[in-house]
Amino acid sequence: MLDVSKRRLFSRKKVDESALRLPWLKGTQEFIDGCTRCQKCIEACETQIIKNGDGGFPTVDFSKNECTFCYQCAEACPEALFLPQDAAPWSAKANITDACLAKNNVECRSCGDMCDTMAIKFQLRVGSSALPKIELDDCTGCGACVAPCPTNAIQVSNV
Repeated sequence: MLDVSKRRLFSRKKVDESALRLPWLKGTQEFIDGCTRCQKCIEACETQIIKNGDGGFPTVDFSKNECTFCYQCAEACPEALFLPQDAAPWSAKANITDACLAKNNVECRSCGDMCDTMAIKFQLRVGSSALPKIELDDCTGCGACVAPCPTNAIQVSNV
């Protein structure tokens, strides 16, 4: 039987262990060691946010859509790399950078309008635009706020 984890010995590509991977993974190293890069998770994703990342490993790309936490990526995977669906999907949270229009005194609330959990609140300020603030306890890391941001000021990453 072929030990898939040894395939990386023949590859020059480095694997970015900090990249946002799929929800419900047991662990990053276990994922890298056990993923066969079969692309079944990519095919199963209902919102098409899973793409080939570094080294051919699947990664999440919120530039077009969000994660609905449908669990289809985990169900499609032939390997035992995922936690049960009733577990927390991941520790990923959104972060708003200084490129945010509101932080540059331009009125914009596109991220807050897309947040189903209402984790993005806006703090009113006298004489300037309201500032977005993410309530991390309410943020699911779904990425719904990423694509509508006109300045790409929002990233979702593991905390």
